Amino acid sequence: MAMAALRREGRRFAPLVSSPNPINAIRSTLAPAEEQVGLGVRCISTQVVRNRMKSVRNIQKITKAMKMVAASKLRAIQVRAENSRGLWQPFTALLGDTPSVNVKKNVIVTISSDKGLCGGINSTSVKISRALHKINSGPDTECKYVILGEKGKAQLIRDSKKDIELIMTELQKNFLNYTQVSVLADDILKNVEFDALRIVFNKFQSVVSFLPTTATVLSPEIVERESEAGGKIGDLDSYEIEGGETKSEVLQNLAEFQFSCVMFNAVLENACSEQGARMSAMDSSSRNAGDMLDRLTLTYNRTRQASITTELIEIISGASALEG
Repeated sequence: MAMAALRREGRRFAPLVSSPNPINAIRSTLAPAEEQVGLGVRCISTQVVRNRMKSVRNIQKITKAMKMVAASKLRAIQVRAENSRGLWQPFTALLGDTPSVNVKKNVIVTISSDKGLCGGINSTSVKISRALHKINSGPDTECKYVILGEKGKAQLIRDSKKDIELIMTELQKNFLNYTQVSVLADDILKNVEFDALRIVFNKFQSVVSFLPTTATVLSPEIVERESEAGGKIGDLDSYEIEGGETKSEVLQNLAEFQFSCVMFNAVLENACSEQGARMSAMDSSSRNAGDMLDRLTLTYNRTRQASITTELIEIISGASALEG
């Protein structure tokens, strides 16, 4: 055992004796442990693998905890998102949803998340928003953005900064309710001029799937124009107006209430999709960490076995030399 230790020490300090440049030799002995692995110091390699295994195991614990948190949040939001669908469906039956309507002033409301690690839901919303912007932009039309969420802002501000009218972030910092969303909708209606609002969000279907969706809300003037022209909104004249309000006033109130209801449902649906995507992403990360741990464990066991075998060979060789 002592002879094996002497051999190791001899190999370790051999560069100091044989090197023509002693400064470089000293630097080589002071190099980090990871750089000395290839110089014959066998005990360092197992330590590096153990540290790597420890870090991967800690990451796996974090991803499992994030999956559980996302699951609890998803259960709380899913019921409210399903109940909110009954708010905007009557407006769709009354005023219709006409994404192909031709107007001059288009505003794309892109709903995204404030946090990452949730798959590609934000990239999907941004891609659809850019496609809508390209379709509705022209010499006689203008198209602007209203962005909800930090991730959508980070992507769209790179190439469409001049077209962004309004940015709102930290939507889910507080508990999402209709009052909070209606205030946001009121700010958009006051600060942005539009003929058509095109709301882009991810509709929740299941934990592993979501559907990119676009909802269109027309201004009262465009609703009245489409109603007079017939089509899907032509049945609006068959309703009687009570209370002494004019048709324009009724349409104004309907448009504002429709936008707030659609926004409330869109924000909840997108929050549901975000938590579902985060659950899937964290589950995949946990499984990948487990696979990496298996490979690192195999590497560690092989390295340790090789070190033990080498030690035994050195002991036997030293004993044979002493007997001889």
